[in-house]
Amino acid sequence: MILPDWEALPKKMQSENVRKYYIKLERKKGSLFLKRCFDFLVALIILIITSPVLLILALLIKVDSKGPVFYRQERVTCGNKIFKIFKFRTMIQDADKIGALVTTQQDPRITKVGNKIRKCRLDELPQLFNIIKGDMSFVGTRPEVRKYVDKYTDEMMATLLLPAGVTSLASIKYKDEDEIISKYEAEDENIDDIYIKHVLPEKMKYNLEYLKNFSFWGDISLMFKTFICVLK
Repeated sequence: MILPDWEALPKKMQSENVRKYYIKLERKKGSLFLKRCFDFLVALIILIITSPVLLILALLIKVDSKGPVFYRQERVTCGNKIFKIFKFRTMIQDADKIGALVTTQQDPRITKVGNKIRKCRLDELPQLFNIIKGDMSFVGTRPEVRKYVDKYTDEMMATLLLPAGVTSLASIKYKDEDEIISKYEAEDENIDDIYIKHVLPEKMKYNLEYLKNFSFWGDISLMFKTFICVLK
């Protein structure tokens, strides 16, 4: 079942602010089951079809710079649980240890191949493995690192009722997130602080709206919107 039992949720999530979203989602268990079946089957099919592309990208990344092909970082998903996300490495090795956890325009840590991959969002392809495992879904709140989740309000914790997603309405609206962050850099704020104060709260408005209006066909619509957004 994609929606965890209320009693099994961490105490931090068992608040009235979260419960109102839980009740809405509990009424849609059929759609949630369909969502999980769709995620697993479609992710498996796409993984098989794109395997040659994955191989080529892996070789390009390996030739372009030192380090592993995949970037594995701990993120938070359904039930406030930690998992390791799969992404193609688009930055120099150990980039998160020498800078902020979010990137900005012209970030010097991004590699040449990584820059091209990021523009087409091909670095997200390996998350198909996360979807098959059940840690993620095609549509849902983008998974954040624990540092940012610790800053969530009680209501924001509701976004952890469902698995993290590869895309969402917030992802589409904030597809140029690095540009938005760059505008605030002139105010001499720390990049992580900029994200927490100015970007995260706005993204969460869209993520919470998604929970209120969740439907399987709504997910399909968001996937098409994402596809169109990537092609622009």
